[in-house]
Amino acid sequence: MPRRARLDAPGTLHHVMIRGINKRKIVNYVADRKNFVKRLGELAAGTKTSIYAWALLTNHAHILLRSAEIGLSGFMRRLLTGYAISYNRRHRRWGHLFQNRYKSIICDEDTYFTELVRYIHLNPLRAKLVKSLEKLDRYRWSGHGALMGKVKNEWQDRDYVLKWFGKKEGEAIKNYRNYVKKGIDQGRRPELVGGGLIRSLGGWSAVKALRRSGDRELSDDRILGSGEFVERIIKEAEANIRYQFPAKDDPEKINEFIAKVCKNECISIEELKAGGRRRQASRVRAQIAMELVKTHGVSLAEVARHIGVSTSAVSKIITRANQ
Repeated sequence: MPRRARLDAPGTLHHVMIRGINKRKIVNYVADRKNFVKRLGELAAGTKTSIYAWALLTNHAHILLRSAEIGLSGFMRRLLTGYAISYNRRHRRWGHLFQNRYKSIICDEDTYFTELVRYIHLNPLRAKLVKSLEKLDRYRWSGHGALMGKVKNEWQDRDYVLKWFGKKEGEAIKNYRNYVKKGIDQGRRPELVGGGLIRSLGGWSAVKALRRSGDRELSDDRILGSGEFVERIIKEAEANIRYQFPAKDDPEKINEFIAKVCKNECISIEELKAGGRRRQASRVRAQIAMELVKTHGVSLAEVARHIGVSTSAVSKIITRANQ
């Protein structure tokens, strides 16, 4: 079954989950952790992407962010590609570091924002990387310490999160910490990271109740929220795609899209279309092909003409991405 397109637009709230390939480590030493967090912070500041919560564990990471003009895909591509290259160089290894496709969920902010902040920041405690909430308060590898005022991360949007818990900083920190403390006994929350209807409705009990009553609720495993919220997000995404490509094989619209991606990735259109095998050119070419084919429905032959490769080469790009 082909993978569905990501849903994204500037200003969208995402819960992003990153995992090492074959469950392997993505950080080995403190230097790796510093490198990851430094890149996350610099990229967030440089692209004006708001980071509300995050946790870096041994073989995976969680980030709660609001996408900016660069979009989620552009942000994550820069973060993961840059970190993977530096990690491989440091540890003298080759090949993929992360699973091919990070997981991202669009979230209903009004319903789930505080729950997600708490869930993400409790990850190090659940994973036993810290032994107590007191230790978590000063833990450097999650956003909790910054909210508590014990760790300084200027790039983290601390004020926005604390406003959910009180008007004055001291009151907000106290209320936030009490809220986090109450979540410790909840353990893992599969409904916040699971799939489809279970997540959209808030757990198996809600799903079973709907089934007994015969009701149906729209769901989508890319979205965390009510059926109404799911429906609205999907409609907005479809409308956005139609706006971008009123005709799926419109050469002018395709060229505009390619120019925008090349500008964001700092690569010339001439190099892209020359068919060169430089790693960055190949990566951007694959990215453009995937977006045009899978998100916008452009034909393989039309994509091939626009990016300077054969139709079979575009077909191979799509096939590799689906493996």
